[in-house]
Amino acid sequence: MAQPNLLEVDWSKIPAPTDDGAAKHLKGKRVPSLSLLATDDTAVDLSMLIGRTVVFAYPRTGEPGKISLVDDWDMIPGARGCTPQTCSFRDLFAELKAAGAKYVFGLSTQDNVYQTEMASRLHLPFPVLSDEKLALSRALNLPTMEVAGLTLIKRLALIVDDGVITHVFYPVFPPDRNAGDVLAWLQDNPV
Repeated sequence: MAQPNLLEVDWSKIPAPTDDGAAKHLKGKRVPSLSLLATDDTAVDLSMLIGRTVVFAYPRTGEPGKISLVDDWDMIPGARGCTPQTCSFRDLFAELKAAGAKYVFGLSTQDNVYQTEMASRLHLPFPVLSDEKLALSRALNLPTMEVAGLTLIKRLALIVDDGVITHVFYPVFPPDRNAGDVLAWLQDNPV
């Protein structure tokens, strides 16, 4: 099935993910020291970043006009909405920075080549990190799902202060409101 416009979604027709408890262990956890390739051609070690970092993770962004990963992608709870989520962080980027986010990153298991094209196409003002080898996902035991033989990160957002996860947004629905929820939390919890 060809994907329609990736940004126009009727969330009332998309199944919402439920809280399966798969992210409860993350708050208070130190991020492990490992490098992830970013769309700005840098290697990022989240554990080494000083200050407040926002990391939003998603299963995989689609490509307009391309075939979906699986025919029932929209009916998998939490699958649909990666592009709207990413664009909401793009649109609120300046506000997130003003509210204390020194760094903002997207994160998925897609390869860096695809992510770089997507970041350019969507005009992202922040890098997207590739966890293609699942190093961070496994080290933190991030919630994942298996689709079409691929391990994908379930949608979530992390607030990381000096290498320690201080807040977790999970599950996230609808995805296009995630950046606004993160912004509200940042404003209520200044550094």
